Amino acid sequence: AESDDFGQHAAARGRPRPPEFSQLHAPQPASAMNIFRLTGDMLHLASIMLLVLKLHKSKSCVGVSCRMQEMYAMVFIFRYLDLFWSYISIYNTVMKLVFITTTVYLVWLMRCRTPICQTYERSSDSFQYEIYLLGPCLVLGLLCTEEYTFTDVLWSTSIWLESVAIVPQLVLLQSIHEVENLTSDFVGCMGGYRALYILNWVYRYFAEDYVNWVGWIGGLVQTGLYCDFFYYYAKS
Repeated sequence: AESDDFGQHAAARGRPRPPEFSQLHAPQPASAMNIFRLTGDMLHLASIMLLVLKLHKSKSCVGVSCRMQEMYAMVFIFRYLDLFWSYISIYNTVMKLVFITTTVYLVWLMRCRTPICQTYERSSDSFQYEIYLLGPCLVLGLLCTEEYTFTDVLWSTSIWLESVAIVPQLVLLQSIHEVENLTSDFVGCMGGYRALYILNWVYRYFAEDYVNWVGWIGGLVQTGLYCDFFYYYAKS
């Protein structure tokens, strides 16, 4: 679900913007697939499916941050508004829909579905992202947007929001001092997906002369935050 893999703009000053953020017109081809991007997409998808499987199998969401899932739901909704007017490919459309619907479904499971919601640790999963992260990410989105349109500002905001979306999960893990195996697999897949996207950026920079400063900086911030999690992962 990276910013560049599903047809979002390059966010680089002076670079041409792709079709979905311009006026409505005929479908345009997506950027070329490579092994790093494809594997990263599959790891990201696997992480979400692992979490859905865990909740259904264990009937428990102990150790899982619902507030992180809420942040990811906002990331995907902000970023993929172009679903309403742009078509890139079947792969592109299906992946966008899957990421949005499964993430919203996870939030619903943890907040509303009995007996899973009865195990949700509301007192421990208490990081107030709406106070500490949402506002600053919106400000960065306004400062770093390519153009001051509604969709461009939301796209730019989603990059910064995704970069810190892991924070509620990290705070929860540090609070309960426990990492469940499948929860660790979930975040491990997320870390692997991020690492592969760094390789994807390097490959595209040399192979396609691709530049995306906003996505690169946000991605590096997100990757750095995973280091804290991997400390707990190694100890579990």
